[in-house]
Amino acid sequence: MNDYRNPRKYTMTFLMTGVVCAALLSGCGSSDSKHAGEAVDGTKASQPTETHAGHVHTETTQLANGDVQETTASLDVLPSFLDGQSEKVVLAYQAAAITRDTLAWIPCYCGCGGSAGHESNLNCFIAEVNEDGSVVWDDHGTRCDVCVNTVLQTVQMKQEGKSVKEIRTAIDDAYRVGYAKPTATPMPA
Repeated sequence: MNDYRNPRKYTMTFLMTGVVCAALLSGCGSSDSKHAGEAVDGTKASQPTETHAGHVHTETTQLANGDVQETTASLDVLPSFLDGQSEKVVLAYQAAAITRDTLAWIPCYCGCGGSAGHESNLNCFIAEVNEDGSVVWDDHGTRCDVCVNTVLQTVQMKQEGKSVKEIRTAIDDAYRVGYAKPTATPMPA
């Protein structure tokens, strides 16, 4: 039985099963092109930022808090800001894509609710999925172990058959003490 109150031990256990997540989702994560048209003033670039492997990364925005958001065509197309990131971080973004319905109920304990206006752990990775299927990815998770560990723990518990409420309770218990104020995420029914 895993001890969900020990995030480090839990994350290591999950990383050993991470191949399952990676096999479930594949996308582009590398690029040979430079990032053109990145906005640094908080406005969206009007031209595609890059094209590679048949994918177009359509828009990049830098928010006032420093986070970068990039729009891709779908959940299968990872953002180019993952280029050069560790396997653990890329795995966290892949995990967020396949568990977004669960992550919407899971708070983040890194302080991003106040600093970035996030509503749940999902927002550390995905800002929104548009009606046309395009995805606005957020690079916040690339710089935050709390965010990454939370999504990886969530996926592992989901794979173990835990309910959303059980996952939420375990995450709250694991991060309640010694971490920042959680996002104002509603409790699942």
